[in-house]
Amino acid sequence: MKQAATIAGRLAQIVATSGIAAPAVSVYWPIRGELDLRAWMHALFQSGVRVALPVATALAQPLVFREWCPGARLARGLWNIPHPADGKLIVPNVVIAPVVGFDLQGYRLGYGGGFYDRTLARLNPKPLTIGVGYPEAELRTIFPQPHDIPMDWVVTGSGTLYAHIDRHA
Repeated sequence: MKQAATIAGRLAQIVATSGIAAPAVSVYWPIRGELDLRAWMHALFQSGVRVALPVATALAQPLVFREWCPGARLARGLWNIPHPADGKLIVPNVVIAPVVGFDLQGYRLGYGGGFYDRTLARLNPKPLTIGVGYPEAELRTIFPQPHDIPMDWVVTGSGTLYAHIDRHA
C-alpha cells in the first residue's frame, strides 16, 4: 500500500507538470500482484481528470480505452481483467502501464502479449507513457526488440523516478 501511495504522488507530479491541459489518463486494473493504483484513480476522477481503463478486445490487437468512474459497472475481458462495461471509448493522452520488468532505457516487460507496444505504435499523437512497478523489477536490459516502445518515465514503489526521453517538449 505504501509503494502505491509513493507512486501515486510521483504520477501526480508528472501529470501536473506535463503541460497537458486536459489530461485523459489510462490507468489499469491490478492483476497478479501489480501495484494497486485504484485510490489514485478515484482521486484523479474527483479532481476532474478523465480516467480510462485499457481493454484487450482480442489477442494480437491493440488495446482500446473505456472511460471509468467510481461505481462503474465492470465487465470481464481477456484473462478475466475488469473494465468499464458501459464506458465511452476515449483516447488517452497519458498512459500508465504496469511493468513486470524494466531497464534504464525505459523499456518495459509485461506479460508478453505486446498489447501496450502495439497500441502505443498506433496512437497519434503519442501519449505521455509512464511505467510503474516494484524497485526489484529493474533489469540491466530487457533486450528490446524492434517493436518495443520505451516509456517516457518509469516510477517505482521506492519513489525512484527514471526519465527516458522528453518527447513532449
